[in-house]
Amino acid sequence: MNYLELKRWDNEHSSVWKEIVSRFGQSDYDDEAKRTKHMATLKAEWEAKKYQRDRAIEYPAIADQLDDIYHNGVVAWKATIKTIKDKYPKE
Repeated sequence: MNYLELKRWDNEHSSVWKEIVSRFGQSDYDDEAKRTKHMATLKAEWEAKKYQRDRAIEYPAIADQLDDIYHNGVVAWKATIKTIKDKYPKE
């Protein structure tokens, strides 16, 4: 799981540890001051992507989207998707 996919923020989640180690290295994770700084950065990124998490919950399943395209056409499908995108706009 990617840390941006977390349903709620948790500093202790393994995805946060993995992200810090992959971006900055184990030594930065071991250093409490650097780890705290990096966690603040990750949390800010996570909060900025809230619209993506909200949209993902609202989008119909892929099979349902394909069925919608087949039965109603691409224009109708785009209208459905646009409604969700308008409900949860990018900041």
